[in-house]
Amino acid sequence: MAAAKDPAETRVEAALEVREQVREFALGLPGAGEEFPWGESVIKVNRKVFVFLGTGDGSWPPGITVKLKDDAVHEHAMTSPGAEPAGYGLGRAGWVSVPLAERGAPAAELLCDWVEESYRVIAPKRLVAELDARA
Repeated sequence: MAAAKDPAETRVEAALEVREQVREFALGLPGAGEEFPWGESVIKVNRKVFVFLGTGDGSWPPGITVKLKDDAVHEHAMTSPGAEPAGYGLGRAGWVSVPLAERGAPAAELLCDWVEESYRVIAPKRLVAELDARA
């Protein structure tokens, strides 16, 4: 009989799958591209980061960081287990770090909504209009 998996390990595996779903969603937004400064994934539009994805190899707890300017959306994100204002002073500008391996972490669909919100704050108006035209 195989040994039961550690629940924390199972949460990390699930979190990495969610992270990949969020990454694919972000890369599908108009003008989005991925870069790896500091060895971590960031998705940019117009040379500006709109989502930090950290590492995807499990060497660090999975999480995302997004810029949420809408007060209600920001407050909602901050209620996620373990969520906190982003470090390096980014939190003062509306950036929120959301761990993905915590019990009760947001589902991929909600995280993608937050990524889109962050994109809309960062992206040029012409690319936001292109996104709106898709709908």
